[in-house]
Amino acid sequence: MRQIQLSNPGGLENLLLCEADIPKPNSNEVVIKIAASSLNYHDLMVALGLIPTDDKRVPLSDAAGEIIEIGSDVTQWKIGDQVMSVCFPNWQSGPPKYELLSFIGDNQDGYAAENIAIPANAITRIPKNLNLKEAATLPCAGLTAWRALVDEGKLKSGETVLVQGTGGVSIFALQLAKSMGAKVIATSSSEEKLEKLKALGADELINYKETPQWGKEVLAKTNNEGVDHVIEVGGGGTFGESVRATKLGGHIALIGVLSGPAVSEIILPRIFLKQIRLSGIAMANQESQIAMIEYLEKTDIKPVISDSFDLAKLADAFQHQIDNKHFGKISITMD
Repeated sequence: MRQIQLSNPGGLENLLLCEADIPKPNSNEVVIKIAASSLNYHDLMVALGLIPTDDKRVPLSDAAGEIIEIGSDVTQWKIGDQVMSVCFPNWQSGPPKYELLSFIGDNQDGYAAENIAIPANAITRIPKNLNLKEAATLPCAGLTAWRALVDEGKLKSGETVLVQGTGGVSIFALQLAKSMGAKVIATSSSEEKLEKLKALGADELINYKETPQWGKEVLAKTNNEGVDHVIEVGGGGTFGESVRATKLGGHIALIGVLSGPAVSEIILPRIFLKQIRLSGIAMANQESQIAMIEYLEKTDIKPVISDSFDLAKLADAFQHQIDNKHFGKISITMD
């Protein structure tokens, strides 16, 4: 079977296409024939060597596929079942604990392969109304947006959500928020992408390149109240404006650091004077993923996939991500 291995010290030129044997399952494992994966920012950091990992690590943390072999002790799955990954295979339920947060595609081999053997309790079924390629976009980005808005945010109909940019988490958050009756304000530096956000249901649009202090524009669009929830994926470069845009008693879900980790101004007084609640979000547990799947089956939400690359072109896919040419998710297919 084909497999991508990352040689140290990392870098796109060190993503090497290899041949490997199809794995055999241990008694508690299943073998999955992977149909598709998708790219996340964390995967990019691993590929570039910015997140250290073992030499010849198999990257990628999302996948969906079909079970082709079952270990002798496995009873909950059968051959032919369509399943999808969970990013933290050991985090089944409850709050996060350090010993549970072994991240696949980083601490252990991931899904840049045509087949994988994995513990039977480290996967879930896919939503019945999605195909494998669509399901492969959910375990990281979809679940992160779900936890931000539902588990931590307790989103209610009629509330207002601000999403930043057009990456996978932001697009999922927009779709989830609209399906739950919320109003969405979306930002982007591209007029073309803003139009796509509008087509997905965004109620208000802000070009942050033309309006660097876009927090003030958010206030203007909300009668000077601010939004109930911010999906903060930018990090240090956007956090100040996110605080400005958040209403009294509002919620900021801290998810990414796309613009860097450092905050350029002292904004702590604003946070406590506005009594803002901050949630650090890094995916969620398997119990939450199952709840997301059950919800998605009641909606017509379809993951937005703008580009697809064959496994052999993984480096090209990452370069496409670096160049910010995508809208939503980038799919990696194994067929």
